[in-house]
Amino acid sequence: MDPMTQSAQISSSQGFADGQNSAAKDSKLSVKELIHWRDPKKSGVVFGLSMLLLLSLAAFSVISVISYLLLALLCVTITFRIYKSVVQAVQKSNEGHPFKALMDKDVSIPPETFRKHVDVSLTYINRALKQMSRLFLVEDLVDSLKLAVVMWLLTYVGAVFNGITILILDNGRTGCHLTFYWPDKKTISYPCCTIRRPMVTH
Repeated sequence: MDPMTQSAQISSSQGFADGQNSAAKDSKLSVKELIHWRDPKKSGVVFGLSMLLLLSLAAFSVISVISYLLLALLCVTITFRIYKSVVQAVQKSNEGHPFKALMDKDVSIPPETFRKHVDVSLTYINRALKQMSRLFLVEDLVDSLKLAVVMWLLTYVGAVFNGITILILDNGRTGCHLTFYWPDKKTISYPCCTIRRPMVTH
């Protein structure tokens, strides 16, 4: 193989690996910021909506939940559209479509963003496939036996809880981990209502 071609392939593979690592690091940082409540409004919205979605899925089917969500969204937008049309007709104004600013926005996904998330997902999928192959093909007998014991215990857990209930409990546990940041860089964390303040020596 030509040395120039080989070096180009090596550099491209290194660039691809660096892109995967940076994308994975960015996703981990964003999730960590949500869990630690760096932005209380954003974290509150995320955990509130996720809890509402999980509770809805526990009570209704997936099709019903999606249908109700889309129906509620349509009711809000149609009502607002009719309201603005009536207001414009009464005031004899010509403000145009109330959602024109949103309609003019580009909602398409950039190729770079799509590739970044695909790369992150591919990294986790390949890691999981490699681990599953190692366990189910009994590369290490002890690890495979441990997995068998865990799966056997989960059969008892499944008899008491379903997956949605476990997700709801986990979401509530994660949402209870509050961290407040003070100007002197001291922190007070509230993991499940436990106060913890590290001492800072000067």
